[in-house]
This record gives sequence, C-alpha cells and structure tokens, in this order.
Amino acid sequence: MKDLLRGIAWRSDDGRPLRADPADRDRLPADTWSRALVPAGVRLELRCHGVSTLRIRYAATEPSLADAYRATTPVFTLLSGEEVAAEAPAHPTADGTAVLELPFPDGEFTVHLPEALCPVIREVDAGTGTVEPAPARPRWVVYGDSIVEGWAASRPHLAWPALAGRALGVDTVNLGYAGAARGELASAEQLSAVDADLITIAFGTNCWARPAHSAALLYEVVRAFLAVVRQGHPNAPLLVVSPVVRPDADSAANRLGASLGDLREAVERAAGDVPLLPGGQLLDAAHLVDGVHPGDEGHARLAEAVVEAMRKTG
Repeated sequence: MKDLLRGIAWRSDDGRPLRADPADRDRLPADTWSRALVPAGVRLELRCHGVSTLRIRYAATEPSLADAYRATTPVFTLLSGEEVAAEAPAHPTADGTAVLELPFPDGEFTVHLPEALCPVIREVDAGTGTVEPAPARPRWVVYGDSIVEGWAASRPHLAWPALAGRALGVDTVNLGYAGAARGELASAEQLSAVDADLITIAFGTNCWARPAHSAALLYEVVRAFLAVVRQGHPNAPLLVVSPVVRPDADSAANRLGASLGDLREAVERAAGDVPLLPGGQLLDAAHLVDGVHPGDEGHARLAEAVVEAMRKTG
C-alpha cells in the first residue's frame, strides 16, 4: 500500500502521511503543524492490469473549520493523464469504500484524495485484476502558503503544484501550509534534509499580517531560508516565486509600515542569484475567488508560469 501513495515526505508512527517532520514538530508553529496533518497533494499512482473497478477502503474525519471554509467537494478523483475518468463521493467514516470505474483495464492512473477529510487509505482492491506502483519520478518539493496548499481550487488535482507536477513529470511533494509558511528556519531545515530533486519556494503573503513583517525583516528571512535549504541541496534546481496579487494588501501598510508590494520586492531582492518568478503580474483580481486565493483559472495560470520557469532552471 505504501508504495502506491505518492507526494509523501514523512509519515507518522502509524503510517499516516505527514507534511512536516514529526520528530521536529515542537519547533514548528502550531498553525504549520496543524496544516501538516492535512494530506494536501498526496495521491495514489497506479499501473493497472486487467482492472475494471477500483475499490478504495478508507477512514476519514470531519473537516476542520478551515477546510470547511474551502468548500471543496470531498471526492476521490480518478485521472487518466489530465482527464477526469471517474469520481466517487467521500464522507467522514471509520470504514468507507469509494468505487471508481476505470475507462479501460490497462494503464496508469492517479487517484487524488479528499484532502479535507484527512483520509487514511486502508486497502486498494482491484478485483480480479492487479495494480502495481507507477514508475518512480524525480521529487519536486514545493514550500509555501495556502495557495501552494491548493486553496481555493475546486478539486485537489487542480491546485497549481499538482497541475505543474503532472506537466513536469515529477513526484510533487506539497509543503503548503495555509495561514502559515512565513519562512521559519525549522521548516527550512526540514526542507534541507528531505530528499528533493527540484525545489520551489513561494511564500511571503502571510508575512504581511500573520504576524506582520517589515520589508527589511522579510528580506533577511528569505536570505536565511534559502541559505539553509542550499546547505542540504547545493545543486538541485531551485525557484523562488514572489507573492501574487492581493488587492487589500498590495498598497496597504501593515503595522510595521510594509505593504505587500514592499514585501514582494523584498522577496525578489533576497532571491539574489536564485532563479525568480515574479508573482505580482501572474494574476489579477478577477482570478481570486475571495480576494486572496485563486480559483481554478488562477491555479492553471500559476501552474503554466511555474512550469515554464522550472524548465528554464534546468
């Protein structure tokens, strides 16, 4: 079972996927750790032989208030390439089964999970057919905030890291922490230690007010974060994405006098020689469903821009 799940950097003692190192949880902010329990980007990647129906046994919990806010429909989504081949509803349960009908019996498929319910996969039943893990791919680790985590895409597979990862042909590990990801050095050290072939870092929006940073402070935070990541990954292709547009913050000063525009400029200066994708022009207000988070079109635009930038990094 473990070999079928992808997008995992750490596991709990009982085998649950985690998005931060449990051995290091005491050094993480509480909001970061709470989001690390949500399996954003975790998915099944399967090679099927003679399979007509997949039955996935799972346990799942009620969504948190934050995940209920996302208002995404909890489903298991079966992908064949970029096409949605089937969906099955998911519910909070101690023992449930999702049934997915395959469009053809042989091939590679991906199943994205109902992330908001924090599902634990108990079993994948292929009936009289067989399933095996899809081939391993280079690992792409993406660190950032709620937009990296996938808010407010209508389905997990439409979050920009998921879209970009499929386009790049990599195993995307989503380290997006909604409401958090302010460049804490504990996170940088975890990222430095985890296996990664490619890395993207996209944070800064939450530094406008959660808590407030000055431009000078964020500049030093980004420089330190990148330095620590580079200690563990001196040669891995690395991309920095500065914050996207946020109309209520772009020109408004926080309590330390910095607008999000000021913070964006600080991130871009701090990137130095690291390849940079400036975020300020990637989206406009019409792409945001709530003034902060992009909908599906916005996530697709971000994915396209990141894929182009990542390909240039080598």
